[in-house]
Amino acid sequence: MLAGFGWMWTRSGNGHIDANTNCPLDGPSSLTAVLIDATDPISATTMADLKNEFRKTIGQVEPGGYVRIYTLSSAPGELTVMFDGCNPGDGSTVDSWTNNPARRQKKWENAFGDPLNKLPDEIPNAASASQSPIMAGIQKIKLSLFDSSLAKQGSPKRLVVASDMIEHTTIYSQYRSGLDYQKYLNSAADRTYGTSLDGVGITILYIDRAKKPFQTLDHAEFWTHWVQNHHGEFEKLVGLDGLN
Repeated sequence: MLAGFGWMWTRSGNGHIDANTNCPLDGPSSLTAVLIDATDPISATTMADLKNEFRKTIGQVEPGGYVRIYTLSSAPGELTVMFDGCNPGDGSTVDSWTNNPARRQKKWENAFGDPLNKLPDEIPNAASASQSPIMAGIQKIKLSLFDSSLAKQGSPKRLVVASDMIEHTTIYSQYRSGLDYQKYLNSAADRTYGTSLDGVGITILYIDRAKKPFQTLDHAEFWTHWVQNHHGEFEKLVGLDGLN
């Protein structure tokens, strides 16, 4: 499937890439952000499934698509970037008459394929942090990536969040307030961390916690409501294997 993307991309005249960014000269064809919640530990089983889903996500990024991988910290809006760059396309995506497939293959391996294959093994997995500011993390990604000069009008924007999705900050906590959406609206969280997700498709890779004070289906309903109220498209929730 990716080879098909590459054939169309090259033959359409957009096969030339910027030597520094590996992006098409007219900008990325799509933007994909992955936010990995590193504020609570993840079991070995769940981490293994997360790595599988991560690789599936990266495998769906077409040549010319841009990827940025973040980890969430306890400080609202402070994210660590683990990777950013475009998929330059491998050797199969260029015409041997007008390009050098071996050179493009090497570029793909060095700049995209190898780093992203190794990245799942570098995901932080430490003790629980004092806060899990998921909403602030999503807001930061929207402002710094989806609203940036990298975003072309009409190009797809995707956000994948790997998390237990239990929002926990000083101004709003689902441990304290549960899933009552009105309590969320009555807090300062919506005004502080709210952001327009217009044009953004969101997938959640859900990490199940044994001690969460609510049911998974109710939790999924809350976040579906939250995404839609912020004008995003809630695509799906994928439950990761294992209990944490």
